Amino acid sequence: MAPPVAAPGRRGAAKRVLPGFGLTLGYTLFYLSVIVLVPLSALVLRSFSLTGEQFWAAVTSPRVLASYRLTFGASLLAALVNLVFGLLLAWVLVRYRFPGKKIVDAMVDLPFALPTAVAGISLTALLAGNGWIGRYLEPLGIKLAFTPAGVVIALIFIGLPFVVRTVQPVLEDTEKELEEAATCLGATRLQTFTRVILPSITPALLTGFAMAFARAIGEYGSVIFIAGNMPMISEITPLIIIGKLEQYDYAGATAVAVVMLLFSFILLLIINGLQAWQRRRAGMPA
Repeated sequence: MAPPVAAPGRRGAAKRVLPGFGLTLGYTLFYLSVIVLVPLSALVLRSFSLTGEQFWAAVTSPRVLASYRLTFGASLLAALVNLVFGLLLAWVLVRYRFPGKKIVDAMVDLPFALPTAVAGISLTALLAGNGWIGRYLEPLGIKLAFTPAGVVIALIFIGLPFVVRTVQPVLEDTEKELEEAATCLGATRLQTFTRVILPSITPALLTGFAMAFARAIGEYGSVIFIAGNMPMISEITPLIIIGKLEQYDYAGATAVAVVMLLFSFILLLIINGLQAWQRRRAGMPA
């Protein structure tokens, strides 16, 4: 006769690996508060030292508005470029075999591991007027370093892995039988891609795009070396915040930082929504 099995929740039940829900949740909330919520709350509270008019003047001055236009415009353009070429690179890595594929796959993660300052210096050495590439472009009237174009290039470099690594596993899980069925029914390659493959990877594409866009908005290290940092022309918003801190304008710096925090929070909500949509389309619990 088999021994009786203890009912769930009683003394005979197997012990959990981690402590109970109450203790685990309490520690999680405490750790999250100390690391994230308290510093962000201090940032918001510090901006309350300004009146409404002072806050509005700090975040809408001509120089700050110009930095918004460059930061968000360059980030959007870089994310759009990565949306196209990130999909292309992910497609090649998933669908083809070629010599050095593992090396190319590993190089995709290089912007993750490389210090951003090193990336900025490397790009400047390549694209400056006396650089390896810039020396051939400037005689043609093409100037990339120390211009907004250089900012876009730096943001493309740091944002590419987000699109590739988001789309790549979805492409790997895509059922090739559907493509074969579409081909058997007379669909062209373009029709197969636009009507079979693209709808299945659209949530992942949008998630990668949003992540690359969010990452580019907060980028600092790789941009300051190649941007030139000219006010009203090639000055990004994070540099505005650093400049105000160096001038001991803490209230003005926190005001601009609160605006960036608000946009980052909105982007985080969008990314989470896209990921939930992707899980629902894949039949996974949200």
